[in-house]
Amino acid sequence: MIGKNLLSIADLESGDIQGLIDSAIKLKQGGPKNLLEGKILALIFEKPSLRTRVSFDVAMKQLGGDAIYLSQAEVGLGQREPISDVARVLSRYVDGIVARTFAHSSVELLAKYASIPVINGLSDEEHPCQVLSDLLTIYEKKGRLEGLTLTYIGDANNVANSLLLATSIMGIDFRIASPKGYEPKGKILAQARKTHFTQDPKIAVENADVVYTDVWTSMGQEAEAEKRKAAFSSYQVDRELLALAKKDAIFMHPLPAHHGEEIAEGLLDLPQSVVFDQAENRLHMQKAILVKLMGA
Repeated sequence: MIGKNLLSIADLESGDIQGLIDSAIKLKQGGPKNLLEGKILALIFEKPSLRTRVSFDVAMKQLGGDAIYLSQAEVGLGQREPISDVARVLSRYVDGIVARTFAHSSVELLAKYASIPVINGLSDEEHPCQVLSDLLTIYEKKGRLEGLTLTYIGDANNVANSLLLATSIMGIDFRIASPKGYEPKGKILAQARKTHFTQDPKIAVENADVVYTDVWTSMGQEAEAEKRKAAFSSYQVDRELLALAKKDAIFMHPLPAHHGEEIAEGLLDLPQSVVFDQAENRLHMQKAILVKLMGA
């Protein structure tokens, strides 16, 4: 069951995820309002952000609360001040923390020492808020989750890790096509049910209900950019690859997208693309998460 914090998709059960989806749909439809009146959310961001920052900030304001943005330059998480002290101080000031960090251990330390809810807004291991929003989008477009096939093309990064866990929990068949050395590893695999691996994107995409990709080089990996471009050069999602999926398949990307790299130019404008619906749903799912963890 969902507890005080949301650090990993593995913290959730299928009923928790469906409950968040149902709540997000109700909130998206316009109500109820002022569920977090008087509450304050701290946004601790070591990495820059568009969707995560804006969606949490707007969500708090639309729910009657407010948010405070704290950059790494202001906080110096783990550098200017120990993470344990930051957690205990903020617990005296605000009602919840969203942390967007390089190291997943930083989010875990915040949660260990904070007496208020801590939400993982992205770490090197997972991006649970993104993937919960993705499940909301798939549910809206397909009317169900269980029994669908989701194919992920590219690097087994934090988004892929959370997708792997989420699909396992919700009964979605998960396929991933990655070059050798860039496939899922370690404890994520140990937590998930059987996953279908291939190095061939065409095999992975065949008859899929959902085709999903992400950037080849994530924040913090800039020194590897050229090496990664070479490794992933045959993993671009284009019209020809997408045509191998089901006729009613949808295409997803968490953004930001690098046009001409992991996606072909113009792909986001195709009828199959639900990428901007996906981005909008960050707001509605963020509301559902905040109400669940910080509501009365």
